[in-house]
Amino acid sequence: MRTLLIIGPGGSGRTTAAAATALAAAGEGLRTLVLSVDRSDSLGAALGTATGPDPVRVGEHLTAWRPNPAVGFRDGLTALQERAGGALDLLGAARLEPEELTPLPGADELALLRALRDAALSEAHDLVVVDLPPLDRALALLTLPEELRRCLRRLLPPERQAARALRPMLGRLAGVPMPAEWLYEAAARWDVELGAVEAVLADKDTHVRLVAEPGPAGADAVRAAALGLALRARRPERLVANRVVPETEAGPGSWLTGLVVQQRKAVEEWQGVYDVQAVPHLGRDPRGTEDLAALALGADPGGPSTVEWPVVDRLAQDGVLVWHIPLPGARRDELDLIRRGDELALGVGPFRRVVPLPSALRRCTVAGASLREDELRIRFAPDPALWPTGR
Repeated sequence: MRTLLIIGPGGSGRTTAAAATALAAAGEGLRTLVLSVDRSDSLGAALGTATGPDPVRVGEHLTAWRPNPAVGFRDGLTALQERAGGALDLLGAARLEPEELTPLPGADELALLRALRDAALSEAHDLVVVDLPPLDRALALLTLPEELRRCLRRLLPPERQAARALRPMLGRLAGVPMPAEWLYEAAARWDVELGAVEAVLADKDTHVRLVAEPGPAGADAVRAAALGLALRARRPERLVANRVVPETEAGPGSWLTGLVVQQRKAVEEWQGVYDVQAVPHLGRDPRGTEDLAALALGADPGGPSTVEWPVVDRLAQDGVLVWHIPLPGARRDELDLIRRGDELALGVGPFRRVVPLPSALRRCTVAGASLREDELRIRFAPDPALWPTGR
């Protein structure tokens, strides 16, 4: 199964691009699923078919699904109450009824990730097109599985389950129910589920497609998206320059002339970096399959979406190993680097990620870093106490 993540700022036509891409893929005979969690059902408006919590067949080979975040949230919290029932009763806490629960912020994103995982496990589709939330939420969503797994393992280290046999005795001595057993079981279950989602997001057959309108705001969004994706060792496989006004519409004295010049400049700059597809403005908001087909957005993959972070051996020349991390558009004053044990906390502007060091670098100390040609280069010097002898 191939996955195509459609990302872009709000108002850029991201959902319409996802619908048009899914429609084109289905027209090529691919069993296609398009996912969205937009509560206003802009996906259904674009497709001309209402979508909802149950998958809807839009046409031959095409299914649309807008999972309901409330269902998973209610089920999860209800199950939590049942497992912690003894402790809640002891505290005199009142139970919450499913009918009074409303999803908290972030429930939409979790529902989307769960649906993506289920789609991958079902193997019922050749292609899944995901209409991600607006840019800032989408970038946070892509980091969510990894961050949650890291936090779970720090808060509830699996090795502490070695004391499992002592818990019943401690419970009897204290006279209070001991929730540790079910808590560890829940953490293990969440770890497996998050791992499945993380595997889909990191898979080589998962591509990221960026949608933006050419112009100053679009250029800022593209830079932010490139940085946020770079921290995930990703890059857009294609950049869709959306709603491009045809130059034939900007005659002498037309108010569109300035807009056309501005769009042309942005597209030319993007073409030097990305695989760009310019999509013309239809003069109206696309609605229905005919308008979507007119956008001519294919599902074929553009350039590669994964990026390598190589470690270069310069021990013989300079006595260091150099870790090369591509960060397009990064500025030196935006960088923040902290090493903590075998991990590196890397921040670029508003984005942050904690990454494990490659095994060779764990036996080294940080000797410096520099930002050159859109690439962060971190130098590591071997620690004599840890480095193998004979090097």
